[in-house]
Amino acid sequence: MFFLDRRDAGRQLAARLGHLKGTEVVVLGLPRGGVPVAAEVAGALGAPLDVCLVRKLGVPFQPELGMGAIGEGGVRVINDDVVRMARITPEELAEVEAREREVLGMRARHYRGGRESLDLQGRTVLVVDDGVATGSTARAACRIARARGAARIVLAVPVAPHDWTARLGEDADELVCPHTPRDFYAIGQFYADFSQTDDDEVVACLEEALARPVSTHRTEQRHAVPEDREVDVQVGAVVLRGQLTVPEGAAGVVLFAHGSGSSRHSPRNRFVAAGLNRAGLGTLLFDLLTEAEETDRANVFDTGLLARRLAGATDWLRIQPETEGLAVGYFGASTGAAAALWAAAQPGARIAAVVSRGGRPDLAGPRLPEVTAPTLLIVGGHDQLVLDLNRDAQARLRCENRLAVVPGATHLFEEPGALEQVTELARDWFTDHMAPVPHTAA
Repeated sequence: MFFLDRRDAGRQLAARLGHLKGTEVVVLGLPRGGVPVAAEVAGALGAPLDVCLVRKLGVPFQPELGMGAIGEGGVRVINDDVVRMARITPEELAEVEAREREVLGMRARHYRGGRESLDLQGRTVLVVDDGVATGSTARAACRIARARGAARIVLAVPVAPHDWTARLGEDADELVCPHTPRDFYAIGQFYADFSQTDDDEVVACLEEALARPVSTHRTEQRHAVPEDREVDVQVGAVVLRGQLTVPEGAAGVVLFAHGSGSSRHSPRNRFVAAGLNRAGLGTLLFDLLTEAEETDRANVFDTGLLARRLAGATDWLRIQPETEGLAVGYFGASTGAAAALWAAAQPGARIAAVVSRGGRPDLAGPRLPEVTAPTLLIVGGHDQLVLDLNRDAQARLRCENRLAVVPGATHLFEEPGALEQVTELARDWFTDHMAPVPHTAA
């Protein structure tokens, strides 16, 4: 036995989630038993709390066999293999889904009292249950949260079997569990009090969380973020694929220069971009090379070529109706940081700010002293080689600059909370410096 009750389990679990405090995280509890646990976690983190409503779609003649799951907002996750194996017709699937969606709607209205569900678009979402046995419900919840727009998913439970990460590793970006015993038979064996949670307790947890003030960051004002718009970026005779997002009233727009082996679909860059969008900044994620050009590895490491592409994309962006007249910044990752600094050093570049994540600014070589835009270099504390290269590069910069080290992070910032810290650092740097005025070297 590890826990007195679900509230005690939530307090113990919250102690393992301190790295999420101060980030823009949303806590989702799985009704019913996961909600009291989630309430304690949300309170400790100062985060908003909501329920993650999941309804399993059972095979009509074998209801315990799931052929999919549904969530709010019309989200559905279908297991095509089970549907095919059980020979379920589209009409049978639709009938089961309609019935379960009616139950889902009734539960939502009862739990929230008519309130809208929390917006998950671009957020870090912390999914909490009172434990994991088979993991099917938790897996469905993570997939539904992803389908609702979550940029990063953390699944946290107080207790789970010792091999739980192998079962759920692909459905969440981070897994947290303080107790993973080998002699696992049922979740309830680890609670002194595992009495059933009723609907009234779920409602009480949500109302308690609603009345509690949520901690805020100085730049946490959320802006309505439109859908990413697929664009063709014309750079000379070359057309590059991109995704442009511009919130209403954007203060500026940031172009992302990805590293070698990556693309506009980079999950890390997309995570950071979502954070910038919520802060009222536009973003353009685009491919620096065409598919044909990427086959030649020499192009991938041609910093001059990549810098020219970035400069050309900047020219294209400045004449687009929704971004014309906005301040422009660069976010470079790995080798893309060298291209960003190279392009920012060009005469007349008029770049408001540059941020480098785990970058290789040394590849910009003699261009570094010519950079006039305020520059933030973000490096992981355990990325020693790149940290040394950034220190050397910083010594050559003459513009306003800062080196920010994320403790315990490695090159890809995969550690818990590391990418959230990168996002906050970049967001603050851009919002502090995004002004449509030229900068001069110190």
